[in-house]
Amino acid sequence: MAAWTVAGARIYHSPMSSPDRHRSLDACRADALEAWSIPPEYYTDPKRHAQEDERIFRGGWVGVGRSDRFAPGSVTSERIGSVSVLVSRTETGVLSAMANVCRHRGAELLAGSEECARFRCPFHAWTYDLEGRLVGAPQMHHTVDFDREEHGLHRFSIDERHGFVFVSLASNPPPIDDWLSGFPQIHAPWPVADLVTTRRREFTVDCNWKAFAEVFNEYYHLPYVHPGSIDDSYEDPDEPEAVAGAFATQFGVTTGTAGLLDTHRGDALPLMPELVGREAEGVRYTWLFPNIVAALGVECMWMYEVYPDGPDRCRCAQVVAFPPETIAKPDFAAKVGSYYERFDVAIGEDIPVLEAQQRGLASPFATAGRFSHLEPSVARFAHWYADRMLGD
Repeated sequence: MAAWTVAGARIYHSPMSSPDRHRSLDACRADALEAWSIPPEYYTDPKRHAQEDERIFRGGWVGVGRSDRFAPGSVTSERIGSVSVLVSRTETGVLSAMANVCRHRGAELLAGSEECARFRCPFHAWTYDLEGRLVGAPQMHHTVDFDREEHGLHRFSIDERHGFVFVSLASNPPPIDDWLSGFPQIHAPWPVADLVTTRRREFTVDCNWKAFAEVFNEYYHLPYVHPGSIDDSYEDPDEPEAVAGAFATQFGVTTGTAGLLDTHRGDALPLMPELVGREAEGVRYTWLFPNIVAALGVECMWMYEVYPDGPDRCRCAQVVAFPPETIAKPDFAAKVGSYYERFDVAIGEDIPVLEAQQRGLASPFATAGRFSHLEPSVARFAHWYADRMLGD
C-alpha cells in the first residue's frame, strides 16, 4: 500500500482503487472476489469494439445457434461481429460456413434464410451450391482463363457439438473439443444434444452484447429486477465448477420449476428423460463464450444467441427447446405458452435495466466495479475476455 504525505498528514492509497485499475483489463484476471469488472470503454468505445471484433469474434469459435436452426437443404445468413457468414446444410447433412460475399464483384449474396439447393447473387446471377462451389456464371465464356472451380466462396471452419453449431473465422482455430473441454461431462445429466427447438424469437436491445450475456448469468440482480416474477424461484446457487474450456457454468436449486411463473405452476410439463437426483430440482446456467447463454431446467432449455451490432446495440435470439418426448405429449401445445410467457416476462424486465446500464457506462465518470459472490460466471468471462483481448 502506497503512502503519501499531504500537509503533514499521511494519506494511504490502495493500488486496487487506483484510477489505472478502472481502465485496465489486466485487473479482470484476478480471482473473482479480488478482480475488477471489464472497464466501461469496452462497452462503449468504437475503437475497443473494433479490437474486440478481431480478437474475440475472429480468433476462436462462435456459436450460431442450435443444430436444428439449419435444416437440410437450406442456407442462412448470420453476422459474426463485422463479418456476414452463410451457414448451409445439404440434404445429406453436410454443414458449411462461407463468406456472404460474391466472388465476382463482392455483392452480399443473401439476407435471412432460404430453402434451396443453390442460391444466386442478385447482382450478376453468379450461382453457388450449398457447399459454396460456383455452379453458374453467365456471360463469362469470353473471359480468358476463367475457371469456375477457382471462384468458390471463401470457407470457414464449422463444427457441431452437443446440439449446437459453432463457426470459426480464424485461419487455424483451436480444436473444438479443446474449446469445449469439460462441457460434456458437466452437462451429462441433461439430454442437451437431443433437445428440439420449439421457439426462436429475434429482437434487438440498445446495450452492448456483453452486458446482455452477463445479466443472464448472475443471481445478484434477481431480487431487484425480478421481484414478484421469478426471484422467488431461485435459492442461492452452488459454487461454480472450475472448467478448462471456454465456458462458465453454475448450478442452483430452485423452488419448483424455474421455467414457469408462480401463477402457471399447473402447466408444468414432464421432467427431461432420465433427469434424477439434485439436477431434477434446479437449473444449470452455462455461458458458452463468447455469445451463447443457456439455462438447463428440469423440463426444457432456454437460451439466447447474442451478436454485437456496434458497441451499444446487440441482436439477440431467444431459443426454447424441449425433449422430443415432451413435444409429443397431447397437452404440449396447450401448456408450452406458459413457458414462453415466463421467458418473455423475465427478459422484458431485464431490458430497461440493461439499456440504463448502457447509458451509465457511456458517462466519463463510469468506472470498473467489483464482483459479488453471486457473479462468478461474469467474473470468469471477464478473465477469459481479458486473456483474449490482451493476447496472452
